[in-house]
Amino acid sequence: MKKIVLAFIVLMTIQVGSAQTLEELKAEKSIKTDSIAAIQGRVNDIQAKIKALPGWKKGAFGTIGASLSGFNNWYAKGAPNSSAGNIGVTVNAFANLNQEKFFWRNSLNVNLGWVKIDDKDIDTDDDSFRSSTDVFTITSLYGQKLSENFAISTLGEYKTTIIDNFNDPGYLDLGVGATWTPITDLVVVIHPLNYNFVFSSGDTVFESSLGAKIVADYTRQLGKVNFKTNLSMFQSYKSSDYSNWTWTNSFGYTLWKGIGLGFEFGLRDNKQEALNYAINNMAVTDPEPNFSNVDNDLQTYWLFGLNYSF
Repeated sequence: MKKIVLAFIVLMTIQVGSAQTLEELKAEKSIKTDSIAAIQGRVNDIQAKIKALPGWKKGAFGTIGASLSGFNNWYAKGAPNSSAGNIGVTVNAFANLNQEKFFWRNSLNVNLGWVKIDDKDIDTDDDSFRSSTDVFTITSLYGQKLSENFAISTLGEYKTTIIDNFNDPGYLDLGVGATWTPITDLVVVIHPLNYNFVFSSGDTVFESSLGAKIVADYTRQLGKVNFKTNLSMFQSYKSSDYSNWTWTNSFGYTLWKGIGLGFEFGLRDNKQEALNYAINNMAVTDPEPNFSNVDNDLQTYWLFGLNYSF
């Protein structure tokens, strides 16, 4: 009986000691976690100061998304013998020069996508990859600083497609005004004097006009996360039918040696493109499509896949 009591006491002592050790380890872990957070905060502050230093800052990250599928005698489908594929690629790059009296910021955004659907039971169908997403934007902004956060600036921005209809249409904005940089990674451009050149072939609805240009861009790299959002707006003084805006957002999370997951989505409103599409791709109606009756639906795209950061 004494042996049993003694064993019970020893067992309880071990359990109490283990519980105390667990609590001590949890307390130590909490201290370590707080220390890591404090260190990361100091690292972020240093990184922000490095970004603010004069000189060139360059970087790029992109996303690749792909899916392939094949079916053989899969009778639940409308096309039981078929194959399909979807490939998308995005690239976001920048090269920014910051000096004491001026800055020069350059950026590139490319999003290309291809899709194919091959019905093996139909010999005449198109089994090639066709373009699905086609976005190309390059921007150059120069500013002469009036203070740390304000500058007189000039902007050049070119947007087009490059797979099917390069420069048809193409948009070139050239203008002057002011740029505000309230924080290191945020740039707001307001140019009340801007000309929107629109290039197109043949007799189309596209027309160039004078207007105001507003651009807001926020690009940030925080640890393993890359983030970029860009809003570009043109307000025509001639007619709101010639106004347009595009908003793109890109995210990248690095998992291992620059490789990770990426997601990009974009929104666009352009009435000239909507009317041009209605005229070229729909049957003639009475009345024919025009700016007053065209369905100017919101344009969207998105891509999710593997991401690589340079």
